[in-house]
Amino acid sequence: MTKPDQKAPMDLQEHIAILEERGLLTRIQVPIDKDSELHPLARWQFQGGLPDEQRRGFLFTDVTDAKGKKYDIPVAVGVLAASPAIYAAGLGVSESDIGDVWLRAMENPIEPVMIDDAPCHEVVITGDELRKEGCGLGSLPVPVSTPGFDSAPYFTATLCVTRDPENGIRNMGTYRAALKAEDRLGVRMASRLSGAGGYQHWLKYKEMGKPMPCAIVIGCAPAVLFTGPQKLPIDQDELGVAGGLMGKAIRITKCKTIDLEVPADAEIVIEGLIDPVLLEPEGPFGESHGHVALEDYNMSMQVTAITRKRKPVLVSIVSQVTPSESSVLKRVAYEPLFLNHLQKVLNVKGLKRVVMHEPLTNIRKVIFLQFAPDTPQSEIWRGLQGAATLQAQCGKIVIAVSDDIDARNADAVFWSMAYRANMIDDVHVTPYRSGGHGPKSGSKNAEGTLLIDATLKAPMPPLALPAEKYMTRARQIWEELQLPRLTPQSPWHGYSLGDWSNLWADFADKTTNGDWRENGAHTFSRRQGGMKPETPARDIENGVPEPQTPDPK
Repeated sequence: MTKPDQKAPMDLQEHIAILEERGLLTRIQVPIDKDSELHPLARWQFQGGLPDEQRRGFLFTDVTDAKGKKYDIPVAVGVLAASPAIYAAGLGVSESDIGDVWLRAMENPIEPVMIDDAPCHEVVITGDELRKEGCGLGSLPVPVSTPGFDSAPYFTATLCVTRDPENGIRNMGTYRAALKAEDRLGVRMASRLSGAGGYQHWLKYKEMGKPMPCAIVIGCAPAVLFTGPQKLPIDQDELGVAGGLMGKAIRITKCKTIDLEVPADAEIVIEGLIDPVLLEPEGPFGESHGHVALEDYNMSMQVTAITRKRKPVLVSIVSQVTPSESSVLKRVAYEPLFLNHLQKVLNVKGLKRVVMHEPLTNIRKVIFLQFAPDTPQSEIWRGLQGAATLQAQCGKIVIAVSDDIDARNADAVFWSMAYRANMIDDVHVTPYRSGGHGPKSGSKNAEGTLLIDATLKAPMPPLALPAEKYMTRARQIWEELQLPRLTPQSPWHGYSLGDWSNLWADFADKTTNGDWRENGAHTFSRRQGGMKPETPARDIENGVPEPQTPDPK
């Protein structure tokens, strides 16, 4: 729950101040070229192997471009979700409460309130001024996300506001937007199954033969922006959910040139009309599925106004190959939502955790489910099938593991598959799923779903690492010796997996106490012939206690 001294920040700049106060922000105050240096610099904290807790938001205060132009607008990158801690700060909650606050907000939305005198209208650029070189979109320090591959600077941390022309319901989605001219953008709204709500609105405007009003918000309260990447029902107003996230109504205001409402405390708003018929090539662009998206025909938006605060901050997100800010932005909210669906909607028993694999696969394709010991196989398979079908873009590969497996460690999952899954009985392939999120190159054949039950199905011998108390003591010594910093990944100590008797536990205790000779005397008294080497002792001796199941930890 929200702590008494915590609250969700009301706008982007308040959020940045909170991050700086908590040591979660780094100011970059040397000249940085937005076209070739800015995103690569921010990218290194993901490609450089830094753990979540070491990642920071960056605020670039001296931004230039490839031609030497200087901008008086700072650029913020990583301030939304470089780490779960940064994301949680944007909601004013602890990391452990992210899932709960999302569920509560969706169940208890708070309608926005309209105001007239909005901070996002302190500067308004329209008409001829908008079309002058360097005065329209060119006045904004929009970074190049993937230098060497992208065809234009791109807005990435967007909230694209559209309205259903039939029922009037708003939709806010996070869609990329490429700079095409001082007053034109190329906008990509996903048209695949379970794709963009804005695209569904565009289809209706196309049928009517009318241009679609669209307002692209760049920078606002994190709780508002977080609703964009979230797959909420198309008929649910994201501004109401954002109010639920913040615990108070979002202030909104009417746009200057189109009939839409936007968050009043936004940093920058791009207003415009999207052509209902003519599309134009957009891309290449480094996409969040980890490949460069090649040229597609996408929406063409004629900009009618740029409005902004007098001193705004332009926000961008690190996307492309994961882990990235884009994948953290989705993962920390998707995982609890999937868990809630499986536990409460489908009533799957024994499920303890949902983990969406992030590195390279971008959370959508590979999902791990952790189950309690002795969960019936019927429940495991219901969980696997439920995770694979909740969203068309998620769950191409779903793997169930027991709760001793750290599903954030892919090596541990492979270990579980290697030793706990029978590839005849524990693997199921379902054909004919949507191709989902990914590059359009290559095969166009129908996709399938791979489900694997890699849970522990019978007692097994302990994991062959020193027991926890010995590893803990050794780590204390390691740190006293000031040896290199350790970053343990589970499993880092041995533990019982059920096939372990009291006799063998006694042998181990005697050995660590230096009494191994007693063990030798015990086994000497049990010598016998008539068998080949490597015959299990318990297959021969009735006197050896049957394996028991101590606490696995």
